Amino acid sequence: MNNQAEALLFPPGIKNEKGRKKMPKEKINLLIVDDEAIFLESMAKRLGLRDFNVIAVDRGDKALQAAEENPIDVALVDLKMPGIDGEETLKELKKRHPYMEVVILTGHGSVDSAVSCTRSGAYSYLEKPCELERLLEVLSEAYKKKVLNKTKMKEEKMDELLKISTGSAPMTILRKLKELDDNP
Repeated sequence: MNNQAEALLFPPGIKNEKGRKKMPKEKINLLIVDDEAIFLESMAKRLGLRDFNVIAVDRGDKALQAAEENPIDVALVDLKMPGIDGEETLKELKKRHPYMEVVILTGHGSVDSAVSCTRSGAYSYLEKPCELERLLEVLSEAYKKKVLNKTKMKEEKMDELLKISTGSAPMTILRKLKELDDNP
């Protein structure tokens, strides 16, 4: 991969106080994981032009690292890759980032792998080639689900906080607030 392509696929970020990169908030933060370099570069360019902040990597282990260093909303993951395959990448991403939605996009699909990936937490399972409009629709719906799930969790935490605040000592309330704040 040349330096120009690398600059497009791995945009420099500005680190926040937690050491994670800041990405512009008006766009959906998308992680693309595919070991086919030409497909990866093409898809990153196409989606980058359509309101996505794209980070593209070619292996599952790099995807896990990118998700630790960047705020990712949705991941688009190939199934068959060397090293950590797409299904393992899916499982680890969902384990480490429960609000992140993961879409599987593969040229090696089967009913069994679709069922397995769905059970492992994939938002959707698409086969290559996939029409760009269909992919955009699925990515947008995955992002909506992520936002709804995160909002629902915030509401549940606020309800929990209201329950404890009634009749609890101030230090108990402070400890619970800290716990809630530390666990997004």
